[in-house]
Amino acid sequence: MANQISVRYLGHACFEFNFNGTKVLLDPFVTYNPLAKDINVSTLNPDYIFLSHAHEDHVADLPTIQSQSNATVAAIVETAGWVRKQGVADDKVLEFNFGGTLSLPFGKVKMVYALHTNSTPDGAYGGAPCGFIFFVGDKKIYFAGDTALTLEMKLLEGLNLDWAFLPIGGHYTMDMYDAVKAADFINCKNVIGMHYDTFSPVTIDTIEAKKVFSKANLNLSLLKLGESIEL
Repeated sequence: MANQISVRYLGHACFEFNFNGTKVLLDPFVTYNPLAKDINVSTLNPDYIFLSHAHEDHVADLPTIQSQSNATVAAIVETAGWVRKQGVADDKVLEFNFGGTLSLPFGKVKMVYALHTNSTPDGAYGGAPCGFIFFVGDKKIYFAGDTALTLEMKLLEGLNLDWAFLPIGGHYTMDMYDAVKAADFINCKNVIGMHYDTFSPVTIDTIEAKKVFSKANLNLSLLKLGESIEL
C-alpha cells in the first residue's frame, strides 16, 4: 500500500503532518500568532506532538492541544520535564536525546542537532534545542527546528532526504541565504520554508527568497496558512 503523507501549515514553525492517518503536530504556536487567526485550535486533535524546543513561539498552545487530544508529547529530556509540569501524564510524555530514535506506530523519529538556545516560558533551562528526522515508509523528512547554519548538517547528506523544513527568517535563526547553504549541506532539493513573517524581525522578501532558491536549483515551497500538500 502506498504512503499517504501530507502536511498542513498552521503558521510560523507549526505544521500538522498526516502520516497514513496518524496526525503529528510540530511546535504548536497558533493562538498568539497574529497571522494564524483563522486557525481554530479547538479543531486540532493530533496523536503526537513534537517539540523542537520550549521557546514560547513553539509551545504556547501545547497545554490546550494536549489536553483536548490526549496526544503523546515527544521532546528532549529537559523540555519534556516542562511538559510534565503542565499537567501532562508521565505515560503521555516521550523524552529522548540526541542520537536517539523513537519507533512509533507511524514510523521512526531520530533527534538531531540544532544550533539555537532553549528555555521554557517560565525562564527555566529547557535543555538543548533539536531537530527531527521522520522516517515514514520510504519517505525521509527533516524538520530542522530553530537553527543557525551548522556544519553538523553535513552529517545528513547521505540520507537522501525527500523534504526539509528549514527556517528562513533570519534574526533568530538562519536566513534564506544560509538556508540555501543548508539545503546543499543536507543534499535535499525540496525545501519548505518556516519561521518567517510572523514578527517584524523575521519579515522577509518572499520574492527574493524564491529567487535565491531557484538560482541554486532548489524547490522552495512557501505554504499559505492552512494549506496542505502531499509529500
